[in-house]
Amino acid sequence: DLQQPQGRLFQYGCDTDLGSAKCGIDLTAPAYRATATVVEVVNAHRLRVSMSATFATDWFTRGLVRVTGGAAAGFAGEVRAHERDDADDWITLWQVPQASIAADDELELSAGCDKRFETCRDRFQNSANFRGFPHMPGNDFVTRYVRSEKA
Repeated sequence: DLQQPQGRLFQYGCDTDLGSAKCGIDLTAPAYRATATVVEVVNAHRLRVSMSATFATDWFTRGLVRVTGGAAAGFAGEVRAHERDDADDWITLWQVPQASIAADDELELSAGCDKRFETCRDRFQNSANFRGFPHMPGNDFVTRYVRSEKA
C-alpha cells in the first residue's frame, strides 16, 4: 500500500511516545506516575485535585489520565494542562468523559512529554533515546542570504 509510512521522518520533535519501548522510560515508576483525588470540578474539562506526591507544573501536561473511581471509572484520556499553585494541582482534560467526574473520584496520572530534545534531556535524562533531529537547519537557514568571505 502506497500510503504506509516507510522509514523515519526527519523532524525536530521526537517520533515516539513517552513510555514506549523505543523511548525506554518506565511510566510505572513512581517518579512518572501519581494518584489523585478530585477535590473540585470547575467545569467538565478542569479539575482541582489532591495528588499523592508533589510534582512541578506541567509534569502531567500531555500525559495520560485514567479515572479509577466514580461514575466515570474506566475513562482514559490525555491531559491538556497541569498547573500547580501554592496548595493545589489543576488538571485540564482534552476530552470529557461520557459520565461526569465528581468530587472524591480517583484518578491515575502519568507524565507527559512535549517531544522536544530539551525536555527529553532535562526532565527525563533520556537524550540517548531521543528520536528526533533537533540540530537540523530550519527555514531560517534555507532563506538566509549568501555572504561572501573576504580574505
